[in-house]
Amino acid sequence: MKAKYIHNQQKNLTSNLVKLLRVMSTKQGHSIWKQSTTYLLLPFIGLMLGFLSSCSRELPREVSPSPVVSPTVNEPQNQSSRPLTPTADDNNFVVEVVEKVEPSVVQINTSRTVRSEVPQLPDALNDPFFRRFFGETLPTQPQERVVRGVGSGFIIDPNGRILTNAHVVNNADTVTVSFSDGRTVEGKVLGQDSVTDVAVVQIPGNNLPAVEIANPDSARPGQWAIAIGNPLGLQQTVTVGVISAINRSLNLSTRPSSYIQTDAAINPGNSGGPLLNARGQVIGVNTAIIQGAEGIGFAIPIDTAQRIAQQLITQGKVEYPYLGLQMLTLTPEVKQRINNYPNSNVRIVADQGILVVRVIPNSPASRIGLRPGDVIQEINNQPVTTSEDIQQILEKNGLNNNLQIQVLRNEQNLQFTVKPEPLPSPNNIQS
Repeated sequence: MKAKYIHNQQKNLTSNLVKLLRVMSTKQGHSIWKQSTTYLLLPFIGLMLGFLSSCSRELPREVSPSPVVSPTVNEPQNQSSRPLTPTADDNNFVVEVVEKVEPSVVQINTSRTVRSEVPQLPDALNDPFFRRFFGETLPTQPQERVVRGVGSGFIIDPNGRILTNAHVVNNADTVTVSFSDGRTVEGKVLGQDSVTDVAVVQIPGNNLPAVEIANPDSARPGQWAIAIGNPLGLQQTVTVGVISAINRSLNLSTRPSSYIQTDAAINPGNSGGPLLNARGQVIGVNTAIIQGAEGIGFAIPIDTAQRIAQQLITQGKVEYPYLGLQMLTLTPEVKQRINNYPNSNVRIVADQGILVVRVIPNSPASRIGLRPGDVIQEINNQPVTTSEDIQQILEKNGLNNNLQIQVLRNEQNLQFTVKPEPLPSPNNIQS
């Protein structure tokens, strides 16, 4: 099943700041939300072969006859004495990883029925000319079609629980799980979370081969990375690369997350499959690529995927801590523009921190008195300089614990105590 690939462009900073400053000066709530996007360019290297020629001039001269020398013919030598039978040198750590993990990796096939309304007029009459006579409101009849998809997953529990991506099984009517040995069973979606793109599928069975989970802190850039999955329906495909980066922040959903970046080839159909280290331990769940780029793929860190999966299994849903703030990382340019803006009642004195751009009405942040223009400097005595810092603290804090927030408002230090609430649905967030 083709993965979703989302890549938002950066908004104009000057326009955002003008809107923010109008909010501060007029004290009216306007929505400003800045999202940063990394633009990735692939260099195209041109190869040029230079062909050189030279000329020589021969002068007439007497040439003494030279003795005739019989050419020496060398007997062809055996280029390699290595036997053609397999040896231990043919195997490497990748082979061992594949043999270890392959029984735990599955292919997930889905189908869903899409219903649409189609005009009852013959195709020849269904054009703008005839619509002038029949009007835009034409008699219709329902039409159904079946959409099929393919993705990957891996067994995380011997009792048949499989971890995959939410977009692989989203709105699926049927889920079929296929093993590397050809066995096929029906699966049931236990839960899915579109925010993190994690889903859990249950299949019947026991003593199934489960993967081994890596220490989440063990991933380092430069380490080997192995992906196993079903790209474009090619079952049990293995690709190898390295971990290109960790803690990569991307706007792939409604909130930022930290991803593992790898150059191991990932294509549609790899979604939900495991990203492994050299020991065959799962370090991430392959989830996304950047369209038009090669060697740039992303995986959800396995500790994040496990945490979400456990909530889906036990609660059937995931609740995220919510403050109701829209924020912007404070930079020297942002500070200068705000302080130079005429008629502004806000004065930024901090050099770093998180600038509050908007406070959502009736949110926890609104009820404790946070305002646009406040600069968050610490949360629970931890300095924060990016919105990702706040997100990580929120995730670790959870819903049932208070947060201590230190804010610099103009030149005054303020302390606030707030208890996060569950993230409301988009329809319940007031603009």
